[in-house]
Amino acid sequence: MNFSSKLIEEAVNAFASLPGIGKKTALRLVLHLVGQEEEISENFANALVKMRKGIKECRICHNISDDDICQVCANKSRDHSTVCVVESIRDVMAIEDTGQFRGVYHVLGGVISPIEGVGPADLNINSLVHRVQAGEVKELIMAISPTIEGDTTIFFISKQLADHEVKVSTIARGISFGGELEYADELTLGRSIVSRIPYRVRE
Repeated sequence: MNFSSKLIEEAVNAFASLPGIGKKTALRLVLHLVGQEEEISENFANALVKMRKGIKECRICHNISDDDICQVCANKSRDHSTVCVVESIRDVMAIEDTGQFRGVYHVLGGVISPIEGVGPADLNINSLVHRVQAGEVKELIMAISPTIEGDTTIFFISKQLADHEVKVSTIARGISFGGELEYADELTLGRSIVSRIPYRVRE
C-alpha cells in the first residue's frame, strides 16, 4: 500500500495494530478522521490518552475501573455473597448486558493453558481464594467458557476450595462446548446463569 503522506502511513499502521482491523479498514478510518473537523480528531485522541492513563484495575475483582474499587463491587445493593467467576473483562460486560445477575464478579484474566504457558500463578486465583477465606462468599458461579482449558481451570479452583464451605456452580450448558461467553446471545447467557448447576469435583 503506497502512501503519499508519512503521517497518514503512521496513523494507518497505528489503527492496523488493533485486533480485527486490516490495512484497508485502517485507511478508511484515518481518511474519515482527516475529513472531519480538527476538533473531532483531537477529542478522539484525547479520549484514548485519558482512558489509558486513568484506567485502573479493581483491587477486589480485577475488573476495569475508574477508581480503586469498581462500581459493581462498590454497589451495596448487589449480592456480595455470590461471586461470578469469569475469564475476562469482556465476559463481565456480556453478563451485565443480560440483566439477570445481581451478584459480584471475579476476573481471572484467562484460563489455565499449559500449551500456551499459562499456569495458575499467572491468573487471579489466589485473590479469589482469599475472598472466599474472608468468609462473605457463599457461592461461586463458574461462568467460564466450556472448553478443555475452562474445565481444567474450574477443576483446579474447586480443588483449592475443597476445605471451604462455599457452593461451586457452573453455568448451564446453554453455551455449547467450545464456545466463548462473549459471543453468546444475551438470552442464552442469561438463562445459563439463572439455570446454573452444582459443580462436582471428579476424582
